[in-house]
Amino acid sequence: MSNMTKQALEVSLKKMMQKKPLDKITIQDLTADCGISRMAFYYHFKDIYDLIEWVCVEDASRALRGKKSYDTWHEGLLQIFEVVLENKPFVLNAYRCISRDQMESYLYKLTYALIRGVVDEKSQDAHISEPDKEFIARFYKYSFVGIMLDWIKQGMDEDYHEIAEKISMTMRGNVANAIKNFTEEK
Repeated sequence: MSNMTKQALEVSLKKMMQKKPLDKITIQDLTADCGISRMAFYYHFKDIYDLIEWVCVEDASRALRGKKSYDTWHEGLLQIFEVVLENKPFVLNAYRCISRDQMESYLYKLTYALIRGVVDEKSQDAHISEPDKEFIARFYKYSFVGIMLDWIKQGMDEDYHEIAEKISMTMRGNVANAIKNFTEEK
């Protein structure tokens, strides 16, 4: 029942964000649309921004299921773009109404698991510390999120397949090389 309530709130929020700006949507609007009490909303989320974050993380986990390896990360990258594009009204509305820091935070959560999975896989036989693996994953996460924010800011009109291919070409071999550089340094 708990997950059904969250999913109902997600559907309502996405539906409402197609019609009006996020800052004009109230918790009362959401709960009335779902047929639940305000208390039920607050049982799951502290505010609408908390709901937005949950929606982003859920969308990401659905998109990335089974796509966190070196062989499948490009597909995962494409699926992140697809999820963002499928939710274009939601994302653009959120982008206009929340701070850049909040949008970055959502996108970091979306992409970190993908990149960290690749780093973990490529460093299996290497003697590299956990903080160094974390640093490499964060480095690529920040690069990817910056590119995605530019794409969102420009209205998501550029072909995301081209962007993903350029990211792939830039990263090809670089994660393994970074891991090698960190292990040689020690």
